[in-house]
Amino acid sequence: MREISAEAVADTVARLCVQANTCLPRDVKDGIAAARAAEDWPPAREILDRIMENGEIGGGFPICQDTGMACVFLEVGQELHIAGDLAQAVDEGVRRGYAQGYLRKSVVSDPLERVNSGDNTPAMLYTQLVPGDRLVVTVAPKGFGSENMSRIAMLKPSDGVEGVKDFIVDTVEQAGPNPCPPIVVGVGLGGTFDKCALLAKKALLRELGTPSPLPFYADLERELLARINALGIGPQGFGGRTTALAVHIETLPTHIAGLPCAVNINCHVARHATEVL
Repeated sequence: MREISAEAVADTVARLCVQANTCLPRDVKDGIAAARAAEDWPPAREILDRIMENGEIGGGFPICQDTGMACVFLEVGQELHIAGDLAQAVDEGVRRGYAQGYLRKSVVSDPLERVNSGDNTPAMLYTQLVPGDRLVVTVAPKGFGSENMSRIAMLKPSDGVEGVKDFIVDTVEQAGPNPCPPIVVGVGLGGTFDKCALLAKKALLRELGTPSPLPFYADLERELLARINALGIGPQGFGGRTTALAVHIETLPTHIAGLPCAVNINCHVARHATEVL
């Protein structure tokens, strides 16, 4: 059995916290550039130009002032032994990364007492056991301008695909300019209440614009993207062709009596960084 130290995990998480917050992924840059090329509304073109300029500024500066809650996804190989406390290592990595990168600390230790934790911990940690002896670490900082616009609905099976489409589009319409469009729309369908929400968040990790491998859902993603962009909210809410850069749908089996549907919205700063240990 292969072994890695918890310290190696902490170092990796720290590095990824800085990388994710300061380097916009290439797929997102390409998506914004494509939206700019297709845009014919002058205010929207100007905003997309400024977004692209911001994404190219170097020097290790954060892409956005809201450096987010650290969502950390781990794919843990079943033949891998981690020497030490994994959860503590992840939090230590977040603590170091946010200090070393001079990233804003945005976490309060209690949702009602509202006292800042001072180091952006704890991380939101999601682990999945997978075959093999590797550890895949993904850090996805999540700002709350967009997170606050997310919704979940326990739809009825009789609502069907039309009810699902209406809920997703209505969620984006209600959000308006608040999540800093152009947005990425992660959709979870199926599972249980909690699993559905996690599916929607995981959908945001997919390479921008990569369609679902299931033809039915790939077609649904394209249809929803067209409907959302027809709303005319546009970049930063000033109108235009591009309200969303992509719609990504992930699914799970569900109960005969339910049709859970979750929508997790991400702003145009669709940040995530991954390393394999």
